[in-house]
Amino acid sequence: MNQSVQGRPPYPPFTRETAIEKVRAAEDAWNSRDPQRVSMAYSEDSHWRNRTEFVNGREEITAFLKRKWTKELDYRLIKELWATEGNRIAVRFAYEWHDDSGNWFRSYGNENWEFNELGLMTQRHASINDIPIKEEQRKFHWTLGRRPDDHAGLTELNL
Repeated sequence: MNQSVQGRPPYPPFTRETAIEKVRAAEDAWNSRDPQRVSMAYSEDSHWRNRTEFVNGREEITAFLKRKWTKELDYRLIKELWATEGNRIAVRFAYEWHDDSGNWFRSYGNENWEFNELGLMTQRHASINDIPIKEEQRKFHWTLGRRPDDHAGLTELNL
């Protein structure tokens, strides 16, 4: 392992348990809404496809996330493991947010992730759909930040 680059455990190959740890770590980082913190889970040369946008490298990832969280206010995310094999993880997710006019949305998506030997994500492919919701239809009500351990996940919420 290259000691000059800091790795992100758990490392591949993933078991079901270590993949679940990796998914929760990603959820926690994204719920922090800290672009710099999130970007450190990706390799320097990471490649993303997010909806119709292609993002390459940590600098572009950080800029993308800054734009995202300027638009998507009061963002709360839940991720769930879908499948894993070797150095790859597939997740499904949902997040709730509102725009600057107070319109609420729930965004549903799937991601395919690939990791290097340091546990850094080298590829992220995300497909996402936004559904307008009324504020009273929201299901994610925890204080901004990490989702509490006792908060229901996607399966329990029937999402």
